[in-house]
Amino acid sequence: MASSFLSRALFAHRFLQSSSTQFHKPKFFTSIFSKRSLHLMLAPSQLSHKASGSVCCSMSTSALASQASFSMQSLPTSEPVVSVDWLHANLREPNLKVLDASWYLPDEQRNPVQEYQVAHIPGALFFDVDGISDRISNLPHMLPSEEAFAAAVSALSIENKDGLVVYDGKGIFSAARVWWMFRVFGHDRIWVLDGGLSRWRASGFDVESSASSDAIFKASAASEAIEKVYQGQRVGPVTFETRFQAHLLWTLEQVKENVKEKTYQHVDARSKARFDGVAPEPRKGIRSGHVPGSKCIPFSQMLDGSQTLLPADELKKRLEQEGITLDRPVITSCGTGVTACILALGLHRLGKTDIPVYDGSWTEWGAKDDTPVESSEE
Repeated sequence: MASSFLSRALFAHRFLQSSSTQFHKPKFFTSIFSKRSLHLMLAPSQLSHKASGSVCCSMSTSALASQASFSMQSLPTSEPVVSVDWLHANLREPNLKVLDASWYLPDEQRNPVQEYQVAHIPGALFFDVDGISDRISNLPHMLPSEEAFAAAVSALSIENKDGLVVYDGKGIFSAARVWWMFRVFGHDRIWVLDGGLSRWRASGFDVESSASSDAIFKASAASEAIEKVYQGQRVGPVTFETRFQAHLLWTLEQVKENVKEKTYQHVDARSKARFDGVAPEPRKGIRSGHVPGSKCIPFSQMLDGSQTLLPADELKKRLEQEGITLDRPVITSCGTGVTACILALGLHRLGKTDIPVYDGSWTEWGAKDDTPVESSEE
């Protein structure tokens, strides 16, 4: 009981520690940009992505009225993102939940919990990328066990019937990681918000600022549920059932085997300088370089200037420039398994819906003594 109380108290403290203002009621702020009058409601036949990479369309007033009973079921799982216009029009759908999955690199010195408190999409839940992770591994934010994941998302009141839209504060960054996590555990009805919170605000849509007791309780309960599972304690009730998709997750041994067999094309999402080994790794004790035979496509090359996913033809061009073909299987990696998921997101748009991610990525590979490493100097 004491440990449970401490866990919840610590999360609540983390949630509020550097805030100078206490929010007792949800408050809404409108962007400094002029409010857009466009309220889109998509028909199933109009959901193919446009050249801009956004899921949106124009409809007449009568067409909008006829789509009043729009259902999340009509969204295609073949398209991995939704536009801010779509989310704004469907934000109150009963089976739709929105997740703020913002996460930042240590040197950015940004606190995602505090930023969630200051401004988030109305009704969004906070998904803690570091908190909903494996408690046994010494690697950062590794995928938790099935039981732990089910317990955590159940604490967030997420059920299998729910459609999920996940976003982050950078555009498309850590949201792609959470998209991949849910898919690994068998939940395909999840989409990334194209352009994230910044695109939402630039479009003139309201944000909510609150630290309600319900928001704190659910976020802390999710973290507490993970701890209980790894400590062998009972949790409940569990409202989310997992269906583990092993083909979407690769281990160190699988990557080692692929270095020999070269069955999968290995694409690394880190910067070219880190891939070439001319820039030091941000974590101590990690060698510089890359997995032998892998190719480098920095994750930023999957996105345009507004941090939205590139259209299919441009994504294909980026891959072809590095010699990656769509007729062979692909595996992705990065530094810690976050931006590799952005590559998987882009490949998903191109019809490659079975892309595995090497979860340990370079932080695991580069720390080993028995893993081969290549660099540009070699």
